[in-house]
Amino acid sequence: IFLQDWRSTLIPILTVPVSLIGTFLFMQFFGFSLNLITLFALLMAIGIVVDNAIVVVEAVHEKMEKLKISAMHATEKAMREISGAIIAITIVMSAVFIPVAFIPGPTGIFYKEFSITMAVSIVLSGIIALTLTPALCAIMLKNTHKEQKKNNFLNRFFKKFNAKYSQLEEGYKKFISLVVNRRTVTFGLLIGFMFATGILGKIIATGFIPNEDQGTIYANILTPSGATLERTEKVVDEIQKVAAEINEINSVSTLAGYSLLSEGVGATYGMNLIGLKKWNERAKSDKQIIDELREKTNYIKDAKIEFFTPPPVPGYGNSSGFELRILDKTGANDPKKLEQISKEFSVELNKRKEIANAFSTFDASFPQLLVDIDFQKAAQKNLKVDDILKTIQTFLGSEYATNFIRFGQLYRVMVQASPEFRAKPEDINNLYVKNQSNELVPVSTVLTIKKIYGPEQITRYNMYPSAMLNGESAKGYSSGDAINAVKETAAEKLPKGFGFDWAGSSRDQANSGNESIYIFLICILFVFLLLAAQYESFLIPFSVILSLPTGIFGAFFLLLILGLENNIYAQISMIMLIGLLGKNAILIVEFAILKQKSGMSIVEAAVEGAKARLRPILMTSFAFIAGLVPLMFASGAGAIGNKTIGSAAAGGMLFGTVFGLLIIPGLYVVFAQLSSRFTKKV
Repeated sequence: IFLQDWRSTLIPILTVPVSLIGTFLFMQFFGFSLNLITLFALLMAIGIVVDNAIVVVEAVHEKMEKLKISAMHATEKAMREISGAIIAITIVMSAVFIPVAFIPGPTGIFYKEFSITMAVSIVLSGIIALTLTPALCAIMLKNTHKEQKKNNFLNRFFKKFNAKYSQLEEGYKKFISLVVNRRTVTFGLLIGFMFATGILGKIIATGFIPNEDQGTIYANILTPSGATLERTEKVVDEIQKVAAEINEINSVSTLAGYSLLSEGVGATYGMNLIGLKKWNERAKSDKQIIDELREKTNYIKDAKIEFFTPPPVPGYGNSSGFELRILDKTGANDPKKLEQISKEFSVELNKRKEIANAFSTFDASFPQLLVDIDFQKAAQKNLKVDDILKTIQTFLGSEYATNFIRFGQLYRVMVQASPEFRAKPEDINNLYVKNQSNELVPVSTVLTIKKIYGPEQITRYNMYPSAMLNGESAKGYSSGDAINAVKETAAEKLPKGFGFDWAGSSRDQANSGNESIYIFLICILFVFLLLAAQYESFLIPFSVILSLPTGIFGAFFLLLILGLENNIYAQISMIMLIGLLGKNAILIVEFAILKQKSGMSIVEAAVEGAKARLRPILMTSFAFIAGLVPLMFASGAGAIGNKTIGSAAAGGMLFGTVFGLLIIPGLYVVFAQLSSRFTKKV
């Protein structure tokens, strides 16, 4: 629509695969895989590659139309003018992503893969814009501006479009001429956007990594303490039968004797792995199916059943939602008290509107046998405690003794009492231990067996006895809201001597603090220093930097409207916006500087720069936004991540482009005038 020539449209399309194939080479070098993050980066890179190519093609067309010259000469003249801008854009946009690659920790892995992929593709697109694109322009383009166009539908449409665009351009020029030297309007708009961005930043829900529909649901089963494996098997089989009747479920696997949440082994533990049908074959999301499973398994009273989805990143915790540990810091080492506190805390959390389901799998009521050794009696009978324990271990457990080879096969020799001699607790009294005098002493003379209750396994976290607690945020609330609710409830309800600490992905989210703000500040600092070197001024770069709040506001606004979170994907989008919106500002500022050097006043140069670069800015921005539309309406695997990164980038580009075009010329006038005053003084 903008270029109105199939040759001009073909040139940007040809540059895309060249840049992407080059990026694949560097991805291989850095050891990156094709995953959700790198695919995001490649998708954004397409828009940036097209942007650079469009800037060159549009500049060549402008020269052909105004000077009535051939494509070859127009390309030479255009490249003399815009080479500096392309170099500046390439350096600035790649510099935005380079510092992000050095962020440590698990969060940094997300930023690193995205930032390096983006930086490489941007550098390659800049090289292509200075080499391949001009060559293609000189070879492929023809000066058709003076030719008589055929009176067909397409040309009539283009004629009307050009007429409307000319009206828009003239109207824009008149408006900019009125407000460009009015600092109240420029800074009023700027302060308004900054204030609105701050408010939206407080209102919008926060998150870390969104919980995607991964097509899998887990069921964790805990039968009463002391239950047999057969009893647990009946429960997992019953859940399998219920799940198999739901249309959206594809397969169900069962495993009795193992817990996914506590990662423990025992007769009272069980789990189901429920595989869902493909996204396009089912009408319900994983959350809706979980609600249906809970409703249909309510009749099973023989076990505690929890349904949940996998963690957003494999290995990053045991489940989706939040994960924490209740810590016993009293030193009493009382598992029953820890169980009581963890269950009471779960009840309090479930009272919060931000939390849908909080539960603890910690159970200190397992029937156990405690073997109590009388050390004084053992010393009297000349027995070593180590020998007593080793005897019990060997006969009741097992011990590896040696190997032997027979028929060319290696066999291991394990020492253990026959099953009939270790079937009952009392059988331990039939064991004998050899003392240091080489006499056999009955074990029963130095130890007693007590029946007690306690946890099946004791877990320490940060050196303290701990109980794991899991949960998820309620519908309409983000993981950030749930984390704040946990913090508030812990401050009010946890008794003295008990604390909590985060685990899994919740730990990184809770401890991240203002990390994203520091990332933005570092990126902006890099951009500022590079522009200061480019323009040989510490003031003119502010006309680029201060145009960015409009884009951040747009990203927040669209995320809020669409009910999405400000999570790691949204922050990646906003880092990218620094480069993309900075590019728009650089195009105007670079052209304004050229006009100012040719003899125009600062105000005239700003107006001419804005008018001259209006078409390429609108063209590249709308082309980029159009490329993001499929992401905004994504479905299936990774849908939330796609929607978040697409919506944040599209909203930021739309608002940043429209309002940036109004603010940038005014900012340039202010800082160019200040710069000229300081230069004169020097």
